[in-house]
Amino acid sequence: MAQAAGIHIEMPLGVVVRKTPGVTRWARWSWRAVAVLPGAGPADWAELRREGEAVEYHAATLPLTLWAADAEAYRINLADGVPSIYLVLRETDQADRPLDAVLVTASPYEGQDYADTADDIVEKIPMTPGLVAWVRDFTLQHHHAEPFVKRRRDRKRVDLVEDGRGDARIRQQADVYRAPRRKAVQ
Repeated sequence: MAQAAGIHIEMPLGVVVRKTPGVTRWARWSWRAVAVLPGAGPADWAELRREGEAVEYHAATLPLTLWAADAEAYRINLADGVPSIYLVLRETDQADRPLDAVLVTASPYEGQDYADTADDIVEKIPMTPGLVAWVRDFTLQHHHAEPFVKRRRDRKRVDLVEDGRGDARIRQQADVYRAPRRKAVQ
């Protein structure tokens, strides 16, 4: 059954990023996405909480768009032990804004596509129970399992006798299946 490619729903999703001191001399800070805020308002690296040197920021609010055509991917995500949102981050040259939140998705396939490039950082964030229910309802409404169709053989005649001469269109003087001959040494 074909699905309309344009069927989709959208929800604003805030992402929380935690900055902690790095553990090596080469990385001064460690950045990690830790939570999502369903239905959050606009934000641009707003500080939420500070514990010593660790700081949590509401980095951005991005639209989480669920597409009917991707319902199979959402089903795979929900079947995982911990259903997750995938956050795509890109490094910037700005000191006050070291990472730029680019995209949030519930599709593990789309997350993997971004992870395959060396330019992007993909963080996996556990979904809240309400977000799991929202994605599950959409998936159940739009997922249609495609029936398995076994491939069939070509309609070629298999009862014909082979005479060892190979393809009749190619002119040959001898048996196709002969053993290779050694070249004469001079």
